[in-house]
Amino acid sequence: MHLATLAQPSLKHSDNAELVECRCGVCFPCSLCLTCTETLWPTWHPQPIIEGPRTTWHPHAIIEGTRPTWYFRVIILLLLALTLLVLARFHLTDSELVTPLSGGQAKGPPVTNIMFLKTHKTASSTVLNILYRFAETHNLSVALPAGLHVHLGYPRLFLARYVEGMEPQQHFNIMCNHLRFNLPEVQKVMPNTTFYFSILRNPVFQLESSFIYYKTYAPAFLRAPSLDAFLASPRTFYDSSLLNNVYAKNNMWFDFGFDPNAPRTEGYVRARIAEVERRFQLVLIAEHLDESLVLLRRRLRWALDDVVAFRINSRSARSVTRLEPKTRERARSWCALDWRLYEHFNRTLWRQLHAELGPRRLREEVERLRARRRELATLCLQDGGAPKNHTQIRDPRLRPYQSGRADILGYNLRPGLDNQTLRLCERLVMPELQYMARLYALQFPEKPRKNIPFLEA
Repeated sequence: MHLATLAQPSLKHSDNAELVECRCGVCFPCSLCLTCTETLWPTWHPQPIIEGPRTTWHPHAIIEGTRPTWYFRVIILLLLALTLLVLARFHLTDSELVTPLSGGQAKGPPVTNIMFLKTHKTASSTVLNILYRFAETHNLSVALPAGLHVHLGYPRLFLARYVEGMEPQQHFNIMCNHLRFNLPEVQKVMPNTTFYFSILRNPVFQLESSFIYYKTYAPAFLRAPSLDAFLASPRTFYDSSLLNNVYAKNNMWFDFGFDPNAPRTEGYVRARIAEVERRFQLVLIAEHLDESLVLLRRRLRWALDDVVAFRINSRSARSVTRLEPKTRERARSWCALDWRLYEHFNRTLWRQLHAELGPRRLREEVERLRARRRELATLCLQDGGAPKNHTQIRDPRLRPYQSGRADILGYNLRPGLDNQTLRLCERLVMPELQYMARLYALQFPEKPRKNIPFLEA
């Protein structure tokens, strides 16, 4: 029953005929209410209804002879309400960059000072491509490795002198190459207004990928016949004193600058996670990359095309090892510090997504991102956008680096693209080493080019 019917006696016409009350709650024609048994025409101002000793005021009391005037007023009100609903819907879906983060999207210009901690085997090469493209499009400076190096001192702790062209009091816009995080030195390179973010992956699958990719590089992996064998007795193969074994245990924890072999005491783990939270405004999750990119776009106030990306540095299915449940459990235990980090920031990501977007808006934004990716794949890529084995890639400049036992895939572009479209598409599929060399040549034209030996083979 409508609350108004409990708060007042039943309403009567002046001729004492029964009036069935409207439940619309506003002065719309009673013909719109499902409970009305006849078409009635309410007045705008409430009229007194006399019933017994009391006088009741009700907005739907009837005054005869007012139908034509109020009909047009009601129609105008309906049209106004419909217009407001349409405008509200348009605002929710298309004006992402004009409302504050607390209630919608962020105001202000796009963020251009960005530090991305590029962790290993976490889809970070795809994110790197996004940042490289944005830097090139907007003519931003990138903190690139000095000389012929391709990393910023990794696996040693980062030092500012590892950056090409670094001078006192000089800052760069974007920093995104592999490094081991060292905040005081990073702050020498990046402005105080820098947005810090990183990415994590389920440590089980991160370790599986690392085992294949660094099989011939990490001594612990080189000695082990398989990942199952390694995890069955990791101490047999793992020597913590060998620097290149950083890929074999808690590698993401190590990338954040922490000790991968530290005791797993609760106080220590919580303190290190809190340290990451204080410095990094956002941590993406590889298993939910599209959702992560939607949130990243909001935080950076970027256009949709800025965060659309194809998968870079991905492996073929034949070079992915299927892990048994026992092996997965061993991997979680061996990389327990990584697992705590991942669990915490996976939960954090979803809390942020629901707080800032909500489930319905998130689904809409993810679908927009995926739809645009499909459009660009149709525009740019041959064979429906299917990734190719490196031997099948015609343009040597687009062939990805092959490491360990991994079969790293790349893309063929559609033939006959016009120059503008070709430039757009090349940037979307360019492997990270080639893109890094390209930006280095643009940023430091007076210096020798970066040497990428595998392209000359």
